[in-house]
Amino acid sequence: MARECAICGKKPITGWNPQSVGMNRKRALRRWLPNLQPTVIERGGHQVRVLACSRCRRTLQKV
Repeated sequence: MARECAICGKKPITGWNPQSVGMNRKRALRRWLPNLQPTVIERGGHQVRVLACSRCRRTLQKV
């Protein structure tokens, strides 16, 4: 299963570790993963379990 939000499509991003700035010359790549939570949503009249990011879960509570 991919680490991707089923609603908005948010995926992991990569970048340099914040520790590797300034006088520190070691550059370390890092991966930031989205906060995915199992959620039950309704699609086509059926209840479906999907992985959704925390922002999408909060938005679904409002609707």
